[in-house]
Amino acid sequence: MEPKVKFNKEYLVVAQNASGRNLNVPVYRFKSDLPGPKVYLQSSIHGAEVQGNVVIYHLIQALQSAPLKGEIILVPNCNPVGSNLKSGEYTLGRFDPVNGQNWNRAYHFDQSLLDSFVEQVDPKADMAELKGLFRDHIKQGIDEVLTSEWGVGLAQQLNLKLQRFAFDADIVLDLHNGPVSTRHIYVPEYARESAKFFNIPHVILIPNKFAGALDEATFCPWWTLSELLQQKYPERHWQFGVEAFTVEMGSQEVIDFNAGEHDARSILSYLSAKGCFSEPLFTPDVMQRHAVFLRDYKTLFSQQGGIVEYLAKPGQIVKKHELLARVLNVDELEDNRAVGEISAPCDLIPILHFPSASVLGGTQLYKCFTNYFDL
Repeated sequence: MEPKVKFNKEYLVVAQNASGRNLNVPVYRFKSDLPGPKVYLQSSIHGAEVQGNVVIYHLIQALQSAPLKGEIILVPNCNPVGSNLKSGEYTLGRFDPVNGQNWNRAYHFDQSLLDSFVEQVDPKADMAELKGLFRDHIKQGIDEVLTSEWGVGLAQQLNLKLQRFAFDADIVLDLHNGPVSTRHIYVPEYARESAKFFNIPHVILIPNKFAGALDEATFCPWWTLSELLQQKYPERHWQFGVEAFTVEMGSQEVIDFNAGEHDARSILSYLSAKGCFSEPLFTPDVMQRHAVFLRDYKTLFSQQGGIVEYLAKPGQIVKKHELLARVLNVDELEDNRAVGEISAPCDLIPILHFPSASVLGGTQLYKCFTNYFDL
């Protein structure tokens, strides 16, 4: 039976400017008459991270004729404040300019909400009904923060409005970019097999620890709820089938339509594997995938200031003691201290590096996979 799919475009108010005018973002919604997972995607929570908008463009083109089951919601350019913060040719859209908060660190997680919910759970409750009750419970907690008489900061207000929208979904994809970066994905440890459905070569497996990001604000409540209920009612298998990922799609400040089409196929491959279509649209590429636990995703800091030539490219396999970068010291150009070398402290894969050649001492030069393995 061919599904009937309804398309709808609406707008979500995420902030308000100094003139008192609402700042809206478009919400594209595809909904099938056949049951299936509910999916939420957003892009550009950091203003300079723009490639996800091209990916969403390609997804919308594909979804217009796809045999969809369930519902897919797409919110491109979800942070209009950040995307319009320019200084010359650079987009300064990583932090709330009013309060200094990282735009992707102000989502909400409250352990007490989970503890109170678990006490109310009927161990024989229908799983779908239980998921609905839990969603209402968490969204009520978000609403209480949003309506606090003390108010909330700009970044937190925007984050909570998006989180409330996203928490109804079974699958949440937050599309990002690194500074100068290869493609990689953050995956909760319990969903590591799902990483194989994306065409992404570098996988970071993350624990059940909330650090403020949207993927964590989605999977941490469900993961924790599952663990709490498993401890309290071990005779039942408590799995809720909710997954959330941060997907890093190359470098910031640039878009690439051809790469965006590849990225969209990668996402559609994953969604096909998760039963979002009556017939799979794509299957995952046969490829090597390197994985690392978050504790082994290391930051290499510069030990001196200077002007850096980045020799190791994102995604390149580098052996211990091989050269990563050279640093020019303009105060010592006349002697052998003019050029310093930075070598790999161990076998590693650089995933991203600082975008500027001019660095201060203590700058995050590279972020690297160490102790990596094949997934």
